[in-house]
Amino acid sequence: MKKFMLLHFGFEKPNPEIMQAWGAWFASIKDRTIENGGFHGAAMEISKDGKKDLPMDVECITGYSLIHAESAEEAQQIAEKNPFVKSIRVYEVTNH
Repeated sequence: MKKFMLLHFGFEKPNPEIMQAWGAWFASIKDRTIENGGFHGAAMEISKDGKKDLPMDVECITGYSLIHAESAEEAQQIAEKNPFVKSIRVYEVTNH
């Protein structure tokens, strides 16, 4: 099995329906999940132009899921079932 990182983009203030949908999705992939995490609090971007604070809005990365899948296509199918706010980016993870 390969590893894939799913980066969750976008933020909405959670309500019971959103929390139920997310809980159901996490439960549906629990046998494939290596790790899940969320981002809260200090968020900043550091570049050659300096640094800037990042707001918690629809453009931010709000969390990630590290999963096992047989292929990129399978990882994409898993991601498409997620109740995402704006989008999910799917990356294959390689160990060096």
